[in-house]
Amino acid sequence: MEKDTIAEHLKRYHLGEKNAATSRELETAFDIRGKELRDLVNTLRREGVPIASSGAGYFYAATELEVRATIAHMMHRISGIAAAIHGLTQTLERFDSDQMTMLPEERVRSPTVSGKGAGGGPP
Repeated sequence: MEKDTIAEHLKRYHLGEKNAATSRELETAFDIRGKELRDLVNTLRREGVPIASSGAGYFYAATELEVRATIAHMMHRISGIAAAIHGLTQTLERFDSDQMTMLPEERVRSPTVSGKGAGGGPP
């Protein structure tokens, strides 16, 4: 699929948020899958083509505000991904670095009341 074809289509038929096209509409019109559409849109954006998006779908930005709203939405997504990375990073301490496998819960708990300590009893 030629990315410029998508850009021209959006500019001609989907100018501004009020004329947004859903992902499904574009996938059907161009006989492509969602992943391919997202990749094409990403490439166009990287090249400076003002492809915007909202809950209504994809569109060729008609105003600065539409571009800024898309940027704000993308920044929000970045924050969510960063938080998920942070959470996953915290779980790394529960893995045995030599084995790279999850430690059994008994080995990561604090010492038991019986005095056997963490990992002292059977798993």
